Amino acid sequence: AVVSTQSGHYGRGDRIVLADANFPSSSVCAGGAREVRADGQRMPALLQAILQLLPLDTYTPAPVSLMALVQGDKEAGMQEPPVWAEYKRICDAAEGKEVEPARLERFEFYAQAKDAYAVVHTGETALYGNIILQKGVIPSK
Repeated sequence: AVVSTQSGHYGRGDRIVLADANFPSSSVCAGGAREVRADGQRMPALLQAILQLLPLDTYTPAPVSLMALVQGDKEAGMQEPPVWAEYKRICDAAEGKEVEPARLERFEFYAQAKDAYAVVHTGETALYGNIILQKGVIPSK
């Protein structure tokens, strides 16, 4: 229901957060974003389904955002999370072109999530599995 193409509740430019199991969804949503529970759902399958209905915004340079690695994880030698490549592949396929996600510092990611239309809390356990999608225009038929 969050991404129904019939919904009049959100429009072009609105953001939807797909949050992993570790994301503080309830706290982030306390300020206004709608919390949608999708516990047990894996993010790649959900992302693929959503992008079949929701085109990405072509009027912004980065309609997809990921939470960047925190400094401590970088210093500990953590590499780019493998799930990011999977998300990129899904976004590229859905859009029919290369989509380069922005990487937002952790607290900037939280700030943007608070201003999102909705936060979909999933059961994704991959580290740094959060993603923000900015909705584009649904083309006329």
